[in-house]
Amino acid sequence: MSSTSLTTSKPLVVTSGEPAGIGPEICLALAGAELSIPVVVLGDRDLIESRARLLGRSTQGLQIIHVPLRAPCTAGKLDPANAPYVMDLLDRALEGCLSGEFAGMVTAPVHKSVINDAGIPFTGHTEYLAEMTGTGKVVMMLAGGGLHVALVTTHLALKDVPAAITRSEVEDTVRIVHRDLKEKFGIEHPRILVAGLNPHAGEGGHMGRDEIEVIEPAIAVLRLEGIDAVGPLPADTLFTRKVLAGAHAQVAMYHDQGLAVLKYAAFEEGVNITLGLPILRTSVDHGTALDLAGSGKADPGSLFAAVKMAADIVARTSNRL
Repeated sequence: MSSTSLTTSKPLVVTSGEPAGIGPEICLALAGAELSIPVVVLGDRDLIESRARLLGRSTQGLQIIHVPLRAPCTAGKLDPANAPYVMDLLDRALEGCLSGEFAGMVTAPVHKSVINDAGIPFTGHTEYLAEMTGTGKVVMMLAGGGLHVALVTTHLALKDVPAAITRSEVEDTVRIVHRDLKEKFGIEHPRILVAGLNPHAGEGGHMGRDEIEVIEPAIAVLRLEGIDAVGPLPADTLFTRKVLAGAHAQVAMYHDQGLAVLKYAAFEEGVNITLGLPILRTSVDHGTALDLAGSGKADPGSLFAAVKMAADIVARTSNRL
């Protein structure tokens, strides 16, 4: 698989995600919306149109590429029989991005457990896209509320996190963040704050030696490369206004260390972006919200933010070609 240059003449593709969740109905909000880039939605046409009728909405102005469901679907009720359909959406979007049909993809939420219940090993979009593109290292970063929080480890049990944090993982994560902040976000000299793993960043070794033996040496290497990486900083104070001042991104060691703060600051307005891929991918920052599916109460704000971020990146990178 090979990557293709992004151009503003190509549309973004939006995957509608788990069919029983809110994905199909937040995609309806794109119908008739004034967007700076064309958008097409991948999904079962009948499902999207039936959800529109249920909510008293219209699909007029919404361009849909039909991908058929594998089984009938009811809002709010998961069915493992439709897990292959969810993967069909993702595979079709990826194929189109790699071929140059689409400028990038925006993903609505999927439900990881029902995909695994169907016998399909799946830990998340981030890991799947890395595997399918043959990308050795990608970085999950969420943006919102003035924060850009990237993760060294993603969907791991907490007990497995310390062993997964190595010097090379920290170095590679920060390198990718540094590069993509420059290339995708147009930040000429990124300043990146790096969290410690342990409380108080290890308290000089009294609460763990991960900072001394792993994170500090990694940061030293990065600084020799000219990357403005700062840390390791205690995670409980890293996200205070004084420490954040002048910084462009924050690197957390594990999922909840960074994303709990981000989602407090910008839930339903945040954007998940996968850094390091040969394609552009952004996503909503929330889950499938099965309890809201079919109610018309789902907030499409994060989807619009994800589309806007992708459109801005397409425009910025295209202008440099």
